[in-house]
Amino acid sequence: MPAMKVAVVGGGISGLATAYFLARSGCRVVVLEREAGAGGTIRSYREEGFLWEGGPNSAAETTPVIDELLGALGIRGQRLYTAEGAKRRYVLRAGRLHALPTGPAGFLSTSLWSTRGKLRLALEPFVPRARHEESVAEFVSRRLGREFLDYAIDPFVAGVYAGNPRRLSVQAAFPKLYELEQRYGSLIKGALLGARERRKRPDRARPAARLFSFRDGMATLPNALVAALGDAVHAGARVRGVAATGGGFRIVFDEAAAHGEECFDAVVLSVPAYVAADLIRDWLPALAGRLADVKYPPVAVAALGYRRADLRRELDGFGYLVPEVEQRRILGTIWNSSLFPGRAPEGCVVLTSFLGGARQPEYALRPEEEILHLAHEENAAVIGLGAPPMFSRVQRWRRAIPQYNLGHLATVATVEEAEGAHPGFYVCSNYRGGIALGDCLAGAKRTAERVLDRAP
Repeated sequence: MPAMKVAVVGGGISGLATAYFLARSGCRVVVLEREAGAGGTIRSYREEGFLWEGGPNSAAETTPVIDELLGALGIRGQRLYTAEGAKRRYVLRAGRLHALPTGPAGFLSTSLWSTRGKLRLALEPFVPRARHEESVAEFVSRRLGREFLDYAIDPFVAGVYAGNPRRLSVQAAFPKLYELEQRYGSLIKGALLGARERRKRPDRARPAARLFSFRDGMATLPNALVAALGDAVHAGARVRGVAATGGGFRIVFDEAAAHGEECFDAVVLSVPAYVAADLIRDWLPALAGRLADVKYPPVAVAALGYRRADLRRELDGFGYLVPEVEQRRILGTIWNSSLFPGRAPEGCVVLTSFLGGARQPEYALRPEEEILHLAHEENAAVIGLGAPPMFSRVQRWRRAIPQYNLGHLATVATVEEAEGAHPGFYVCSNYRGGIALGDCLAGAKRTAERVLDRAP
């Protein structure tokens, strides 16, 4: 019996990993990617001795799927873990950087929160459960207080989602936090009582997971997947439509200036929600309508290289995040040179700042020169810079990270209904199941297993 023929629409990390797991199991896989190269938002560049990332700068080792995949691809030896000092993370308050505490003693002594804010946390175990879907801001304010929202969760949300905690659904965006309340009635009780159970799980919570990259940057992973898939990856293939037909699926696409269509036993959509909406609008209009509503705010990435001697502060950690109440013009800055070796020439450092997001989308859309100027000025005000950058680059994403806003769970439910109604149709993308690299890879493996479960 011939092997199952599967189309994976989209060559980002979710699509490439899904295709790899399928191909490794004997499926005939075709990856259709409309851009000239695969890899999605994972972009690594080496220029003038600087290595900078246009997308994710590192990833958390939250699932064993990561190590499994790196081993299968033969790139474990290229993996780099962050330096020990990179565990220190800072939050800006009143123009000064405050290290996030890592334990009870640090929490009691930190000046990041006031005494009143710390005492407010003592009330958390006595706060009742919510009876409706809440935003992250509502959830945190209710359980932990406004100060903790402003100077812990708000900057964290900006760093992960480039999002707005007043719009994100806590149940969709941070399900583990929501589950702690539902199961234990308290985050503090859940953190204490659930510690033993979490240690037994193969997965790791993001705060406890090790961060890693590769010697030549994050693009090492998608590049290895593309190399392993070989001719199965069709870059520059623009899909025009997807529909069910006679026990399979028909895909209409343009490739190399030629128009064509092809039938497959199964199809996996691994494209952003707004792209998927266009592809299935005529076939699944209800799902398309839902997907079109998923927001993707713009984000600009500004890479800045300096001589170390021009810095007035030691870069002794991961970097810093900026709360919205500080009214600055960046979301935060990563100190790349403190994380991994080989990111800058000898005697130099490279920083990566992020602008825009749901908080200030207009900054991400400004001219590149202005973006670089803003990023330099903001960093100069916070860490002290005695000279302009000797190296600078911008990567702009007009639609960056999917927002798991209020109502997002209804969108996911509509996806599941469509999959159930059309066996052989699957959705695997970062607007479902988590936006982090580990979430995407774990989702890719689950999707491949689901495809294989219905193979003849």
